Amino acid sequence: MATQSTTNNNTQTATQRKATARKAAATRRRNAAARSRSARKAAETRAKAELNTIQVVQAQAERVVLIPVGAALTVRDDVLEVVKPYTAGRESAERELTKLQKRVATNLRKFERRGNTARNRTVRDVKKTRTRLERELRQRRNQATRVVKRNRREAERQVKVGRREAENLVNKVQEQVGSLA
Repeated sequence: MATQSTTNNNTQTATQRKATARKAAATRRRNAAARSRSARKAAETRAKAELNTIQVVQAQAERVVLIPVGAALTVRDDVLEVVKPYTAGRESAERELTKLQKRVATNLRKFERRGNTARNRTVRDVKKTRTRLERELRQRRNQATRVVKRNRREAERQVKVGRREAENLVNKVQEQVGSLA
């Protein structure tokens, strides 16, 4: 009986085979359509990337040209703005020259004040330093003088003590010599 059930399970009717074939064909069509959509989308993405790359290169090339042109135009505008008052007429040129003279005079006064302030600060610092050095020197000199005086007094005292001791020894020796004679 086992052989019959295996045989019955393995055998399909023609209708079942057709249905299975239709299902397989539908699956293949769906898979093919998905692959086609995926390939189309990948191709579009590649095309956009290539287009973006071309646009980036184009933009960089344009920048190389546009930057110097823009800089030159800015310099030209600045030069025209500076020269304009002098070319507008004699009165305009004289006004500009007067303004420039005033500005120069103002700047010179500023510089003079700043230099004066710096000089005064430097002089003050030099005086402070000199005073501090003189005070330190005076203190060291007084300290050295005190040490010398103290050492001299001590040396004189020791000399006196030594002389007294020597005189006492001489007197003792004379007395002993006198007593022996």
